[in-house]
Amino acid sequence: MKVRKEDLILYAVTDRTWLNGRSLLSQVREALEGGATFVQLREKHLDREQIMKEAEQIGALCRQYKVPFVVNDDVEIALKTGADGVHVGQDDMEAGDVRAMIGPDKILGVTAHTVEQALRAQERGADYLGVGAAFPTGSKDDTSVISHETLREICSAVDIPVVGIGGISMDNVMALRGSGISGIAVISAVFAKEDVRKAAAALRARTEEMLA
Repeated sequence: MKVRKEDLILYAVTDRTWLNGRSLLSQVREALEGGATFVQLREKHLDREQIMKEAEQIGALCRQYKVPFVVNDDVEIALKTGADGVHVGQDDMEAGDVRAMIGPDKILGVTAHTVEQALRAQERGADYLGVGAAFPTGSKDDTSVISHETLREICSAVDIPVVGIGGISMDNVMALRGSGISGIAVISAVFAKEDVRKAAAALRARTEEMLA
């Protein structure tokens, strides 16, 4: 399964912070109903058995919606649960090593912050890049904001699709127009909202306007 640009328009990244008694599966379902085009399971505070269960359930749901599903960082869980692929950061396993483990047909996403990192990831087998942080974000304490000029340079330097990440919301997504990205990756802009479905639908429409 390879990634198309249209798969990355609204890339939803999970976070348990805003469940408020709901299940992660129900939140992801709402995001998919609202128009999420890609889902990443990102769970930093669950044990592996719980993550496996979430991956199996959410992966099955994404297959129903024909939306790509990847697991953050954990190649073993991605393979065991039949996920479409895995996304790794610069501090995780090296992209070429991940590609060797998952084979040619699984999706490999890699986070990049510089043109050099982006080109290396592409060379080592990445199917798409997550580039940011585009704006200040509270989701990752150690993430620094990159300039929109750098974002444009990365998009111009690589042949694979780029998704903008970090602090993107309804209020600022239009500022990314002309950058060359294929879509946006978001957490709180969808999952922190009371009506996840409505938030996803509105953000997808705004993003499509930005990309037009």
